[in-house]
Amino acid sequence: MGDNLPEVVNPLPAANPSPKHRYAVLSRKTAWFLTFVAFTALGWLEFAYRYLDDLARGHPHTFAMRMFEEMTGAYSALLLLPVLVWAVRRNRIRRNNWWRTLPLNLLIMVAFSVCDTTLMSVSRSLLSPVFGLGQYDYGIMFYRYPMEFANHVLWFWIMVGAIYGVDSYRAARDRQVAHAELETRLAEAQLQNLRLQLQPHFLFNALNTISSVMHEDVGRADAMLAQLSDLLRRTLRAANSQEVALEEELALLKNYLAIMEARFGNDLQVDFAVEPALSDALVPQLILQPLVENSIRHGRETQSSRVDIQVKVRRENGNLLLQVCDNGPGIRELTNGGWRKGVGLSNTEERLEGLYGSDHQFLLENSVGGGLTVTVRVPFHTAATAR
Repeated sequence: MGDNLPEVVNPLPAANPSPKHRYAVLSRKTAWFLTFVAFTALGWLEFAYRYLDDLARGHPHTFAMRMFEEMTGAYSALLLLPVLVWAVRRNRIRRNNWWRTLPLNLLIMVAFSVCDTTLMSVSRSLLSPVFGLGQYDYGIMFYRYPMEFANHVLWFWIMVGAIYGVDSYRAARDRQVAHAELETRLAEAQLQNLRLQLQPHFLFNALNTISSVMHEDVGRADAMLAQLSDLLRRTLRAANSQEVALEEELALLKNYLAIMEARFGNDLQVDFAVEPALSDALVPQLILQPLVENSIRHGRETQSSRVDIQVKVRRENGNLLLQVCDNGPGIRELTNGGWRKGVGLSNTEERLEGLYGSDHQFLLENSVGGGLTVTVRVPFHTAATAR
């Protein structure tokens, strides 16, 4: 029994994505390229400061050496940056753990200073002859380490602040994106629920119609069941889609009408006026069936004569206009607000609101010469333009 149960999957995203599933603000390559540019710019600014200081003190001919020193200093820090970021994030200072993480961060600061000073010394000693600057003298390292440490203290905490700032921004953006995705998924779930509510309602009415003729004409009831089977197959084919091509929606409607025409015969006449080249336009699934069902039901409430229905579809000013008109008595309570929509029309209105927001129109009007006209206006788009 348990072998046939479907796997349960949580359809909603986590409110706080794990680090592995964070939404990247920038790609990794872009982030490191911008970091490289930033360190290069800092190296240039430091070079400009040192070189202009030399000129101000009357020490010319230091351009190459100052450029070499400041750029090797900038790139040495850049090489150590990934390890620094990893260590700082692993030992983030928070209100509830500062007594443990603050000393660790001080140790990281000392280690960073020692490593950076050592790397500058080694890289300059190795590269200075390569660039034709001769043997490089970094001075007595016993004094150089504390000298550089005084400078590193400031830059270390600047980088810690930058790491915390970037992480806070990313966490806030993660929450914002996750919240937006959650709202989208909830809206999709609501639309799916509305569509699933509509299907049993329409199925019940169709079966009720078939039941009413079963004892009168078994052959006709059998034909109606075959039409219902085809209709359900079409509905299930697009079970995961809120929108389908107009061509598919019209085919589904015609299946439904075949059932109704088998019951009412010549007492039901439906005409279609669909503009060419609209077959691939997307419309909400099962948008026309409840409108036509409403016309059939209300069109036969007070009369036994034929019900004439017109289904019109055309494109108008970038919108798709769908109309269902009938020759029934209309809805007398429509103007005074005393009429309440049934399941089909209420469901249709809610689905339109969920799919298009304010960018749609759903209008019921009593025709001047009698009858009811239901108008649905939605944005025109196709599967190709929706991607």
